[in-house]
Amino acid sequence: MGDDLSDWHESAELCKTWKAQGQKVVFTNGCFDLLHPGHIQYLNDAKALGDKLIIGLNADDSIARLKGSSRPINPLKDRAAMLMGLKAVDAVVAFEEDTPLNLISLLLPDVLVKGGDYAADDIVGAKEVRDAGGEVIVVPFLDGYSSSKLIERIKAS
Repeated sequence: MGDDLSDWHESAELCKTWKAQGQKVVFTNGCFDLLHPGHIQYLNDAKALGDKLIIGLNADDSIARLKGSSRPINPLKDRAAMLMGLKAVDAVVAFEEDTPLNLISLLLPDVLVKGGDYAADDIVGAKEVRDAGGEVIVVPFLDGYSSSKLIERIKAS
């Protein structure tokens, strides 16, 4: 399972190779703690915007800072393995920071995608991607799905 994660250098090389082959590289990021149908739909939608999809995956400490000490439910290696098992996903790279800004600045994908109700200008890395000639796209989430709500439902049962 250790081969499911690319390091930053490998990810940068992958992006360069894909771009050199004329392929459009799409990047998104998140915790992806408990995979649910909303995640699958979102990742399929993101992949449809290009040829290759690379995911920036919050490391465990990053998630704990963002969502509390009881998270993540699944450790980094397990979350990466689940994501790499999806046909839409071409690479997964972890980041320790609270945001993927440094990773996005390194990879400079052709398309930066975020899910939900963000304004494109508010997305971390939007300026860097646009300055490099890329585009920023917001994909709406599938209503009714949330890892946090799923965890609450499990606790209540």
